[in-house]
Amino acid sequence: MSVRDLFTAMSYGPAPDSPAEALAWIESHGGRLGHWIDGAFGTPDTAFAIANPATGAVLAHVAQGTAADVDAAVTSARHAQTEWAQRSGHDRARVLYALARLVQKHSRLLALLQTLETGKPLRDSHDADLPLVARHFSYHAGLAQLSGTEFPGLVPLGVCAAVIPWHAPLRMLAWKVAPALAAGNAVVLKPSRQTPLTALLFADLSRQAGLPPGVLNVVTGDGATGAALVAHPGVAKVAFAGSTKVGRQIRQAVAGSGKALTLMLGGASVVIVFEDADLDSAVEGVIDGVFTHHGQAGARLLVQEGLADRFHTKLRRRIERLRIGDPLDKCTDIGALPARPELDRIAHLVAATPGAELFRPAPPLADGRFCAPMLITGLSPASASMQDEIPGPVGVATTFRTPAEAVELANNSRHGLAASVWTENGSLALAVARKLKAGVVWINATHQFDAAAGFGGLRDSGFGRDGGLEGFRDWLKPAKAVPPPAPRLAPMPAPERPKAPDIDRTAKLFIGGKQVRPDGGGSRAVWSAQGRLLGHAPLGNRKDIRNAVEAARAATGWAATSGYNRAQVLYYMAENLSARAEEFAARLRDLTGTPGEAEVEAAICRLFDAAASAGSVEGRVKPAPFDGLVMALPGPMGVVGILCPDAAPLLGLVSLMAPAIAMGNTCVLVPSEPFPLAATDFCQVIETSDLPAGVVNLVTGAHRDLAPTLAGHMGVDAVWCFSGADLSAAIEAASAENLKRSWIGTGCEDASPAEVLRQAVEIRTVWAPAGV
Repeated sequence: MSVRDLFTAMSYGPAPDSPAEALAWIESHGGRLGHWIDGAFGTPDTAFAIANPATGAVLAHVAQGTAADVDAAVTSARHAQTEWAQRSGHDRARVLYALARLVQKHSRLLALLQTLETGKPLRDSHDADLPLVARHFSYHAGLAQLSGTEFPGLVPLGVCAAVIPWHAPLRMLAWKVAPALAAGNAVVLKPSRQTPLTALLFADLSRQAGLPPGVLNVVTGDGATGAALVAHPGVAKVAFAGSTKVGRQIRQAVAGSGKALTLMLGGASVVIVFEDADLDSAVEGVIDGVFTHHGQAGARLLVQEGLADRFHTKLRRRIERLRIGDPLDKCTDIGALPARPELDRIAHLVAATPGAELFRPAPPLADGRFCAPMLITGLSPASASMQDEIPGPVGVATTFRTPAEAVELANNSRHGLAASVWTENGSLALAVARKLKAGVVWINATHQFDAAAGFGGLRDSGFGRDGGLEGFRDWLKPAKAVPPPAPRLAPMPAPERPKAPDIDRTAKLFIGGKQVRPDGGGSRAVWSAQGRLLGHAPLGNRKDIRNAVEAARAATGWAATSGYNRAQVLYYMAENLSARAEEFAARLRDLTGTPGEAEVEAAICRLFDAAASAGSVEGRVKPAPFDGLVMALPGPMGVVGILCPDAAPLLGLVSLMAPAIAMGNTCVLVPSEPFPLAATDFCQVIETSDLPAGVVNLVTGAHRDLAPTLAGHMGVDAVWCFSGADLSAAIEAASAENLKRSWIGTGCEDASPAEVLRQAVEIRTVWAPAGV
């Protein structure tokens, strides 16, 4: 072949890298690796094989964890955590900084081993994942140094369990381990059964950084090992990344245990391409987001109709040029998938797309678990492929006409992990980004990550953030001890000779801005300590909860109201409550038998606190190495279901309701069970305070009857429980259905304004590039 022919063909030649260094590390341990517990490898009793997904060759045999192994790891972590937490922030920072440097010094070894066990191209492992791993440990070294001043009054949680998936195992390890260690926690890490080797290598390297034995333990095994770790009573927090199905199971498993929980789950992320977008850039963004990294992000494509044909044509041509093959080859674009079930799942989803157009260039595949890149167009928005996550290099596409339709289609999903918006119109991009139900939005970009910018999802994509100050806060708790639950308050008993009221007053439910009678038509008498009949409290049921949630979801304009206008409503509410302070104090005295003046004054103060916060809560610009702005924007959760505390019936209700609506949420409140009339009286204050209908809804009744319905309702986005009844297990189990955030408190002392505000918002990260 002549030189001219060579330049004309420009065919790829082989450019493989040698795996010798990674294989030598495996061989140094005899090809059999036990658990990493208390700073050393154990001897595996029962082991399973880890194979290279690209060739099928066995790389090593790794221990299968048992309940006894998990207990040994948690015990070791508990003993080590006390001393680790007592170290100064500077001491912990030095260790994390050393870990970051070790990752950089051993980047080739770590990248090779990750590529061998995951099948992802070495280029992605070395150039994308490893710098981000080092960045996370370096960034959290800084947070450890500043933790005393940036997070006063907070202490470590204790022993934390981290369960991570098979794709990008080093990156997932850094997202969980770095903030946990920086905060003073000890970690028991359970990597995926398919990809445990990189976690074991990192643990082996951690000795060189001076990490004390037991602060990081690694237990390998299958799902049963992970279940034993999640259920262990010595674990204070569970941080899980993986599938929505397993995340829902974990939510149910830890319900009522008091364990903190963060979930980063999967989902079909969305790419929206408008007709004014730079086509070539958008195509490359889709290639990076869908057809590399095992297709873990940006699998749904929404393309404006006028652009669709040209965009799909360009995308098909680009897909044809993708190279699939040996992950160790520097020229490979798409490697292998670690697990055979993932290939079967892709085949099943692709087969379930009748009538759609499938484009598959079918490049030659070597032996191993490879999946050819595919583009499926002509799908309806309701297609299963447009709703479910596809774990491979498969893009599914449909079209839209207007920006409003694009937002509606993008949000028509159970998931909300990430989104990518492509347009040259900056105002359109920001407007769409604010309306998308996604934890992360990239504008004219995909796959941008940084330790300073939180990453995490909404809806069925989980809750909690990895990275940033908001992510670090999830690894801490208030330093004050949680008081034991107070004895549950009971309503005043009916006297033998009751005193009738002067004029009968009818208390009703408050739904959709109106006072309505309960669906069941029932009520119960409420008595004063002196035996006087104060009134009858309506007994709401599940239909009343349903009506209240529907009214709350219909009040969509409240979230779009400016913070200033929300503050004016809350100030007016405080003004109206102040005008009736004597009346409410007398009502509280009759209900509880104690003076009510201080409680009314405290409730007015809480309304002022919330009004001040409505106009002053700010987002942040993140210091990420990115040519543009990375913004953390606080936004409302949506519909919040709140079970109020029994004690302080007015103050408890106001302390939870006011910050929630100040942040743009709408509420369904179940007031104090023994003393509900304070809340029904407060409805009159709400009615006269210019609050739009449906923003606050109130259903009185038995907490045990209403809590499961409220927590399990698919239209409720978060549930807070401060009830005197022990309902934590029932609420957290019911909330698993749509993976809503739950907050279990013990009384008004937990409902500090700052903490309620933190619980009332969801942080969304928006990446907006800039340039000339």
